[in-house]
Amino acid sequence: MKEAPLVEHLEELRARILRAVLAWAVMTGVAFAFRVQLLDWLRRPLDAAAARHGIQVNLIVLDIVEPFFVSLKVAAFGGLVLALPFIVYQVWAFIAPGLYEHEKRLAVPFLLGAGFSFALGALFAYLVLLPFVVPFLLGFLGDVVTPQISIGRYMGQMLMMMAALGLVFEMPVVSYLLARLGLLTADFLRRNWRVAIVLLLFVSALITPADVFSMVVVALPLFVLYWVSVMVAGVAERQRARLEGQEAA
Repeated sequence: MKEAPLVEHLEELRARILRAVLAWAVMTGVAFAFRVQLLDWLRRPLDAAAARHGIQVNLIVLDIVEPFFVSLKVAAFGGLVLALPFIVYQVWAFIAPGLYEHEKRLAVPFLLGAGFSFALGALFAYLVLLPFVVPFLLGFLGDVVTPQISIGRYMGQMLMMMAALGLVFEMPVVSYLLARLGLLTADFLRRNWRVAIVLLLFVSALITPADVFSMVVVALPLFVLYWVSVMVAGVAERQRARLEGQEAA
């Protein structure tokens, strides 16, 4: 007796999720082998900030298992970046059977764009946001305090900001895909730009520490990304209309 379509879809979804998790686990193992280099790379904004203020900053551990869990957390983030194209492919492969042939051709640019955008957002956080935020926060009380920073909390905050910016930088890619599928229009994005600004300010406040300067540093490129998304959606709409016209002819 043939299984119901719903059961088949659930089985396929389970298989796709397992493959994505397995890829993430494998890439996490690869990144774990380079955990010392990754930790040193993530520490550089703090060292640069300490040198700017002329102080010595120590990263400390608060319990015996913290070094292991910090290494695992950093490796998991590195593994996610490495496995992201394969994970996105699993998502695409699950929804692709329900798409038209011309829509399936979006797979390669979507996969490449998603991976590139996430990496670009993470690098933006590392190269632009953190060099502003870390020195500001580190020198907030000047010589009143001697910094003794938990390595777990520091690495967690760094990774959170990088991951959040990586996800936000997916806006143009997602806008293009949704517009090509007919689920989003550039006109809708233009009409709701005020709502978008409020949402982006809220996201900026969540990503950054509680200071206006850091929020502005993040919010400005997010506004630019939003209008890039509007333009990208417009391009996707025109491409969709041209393909539909060719098929109708």
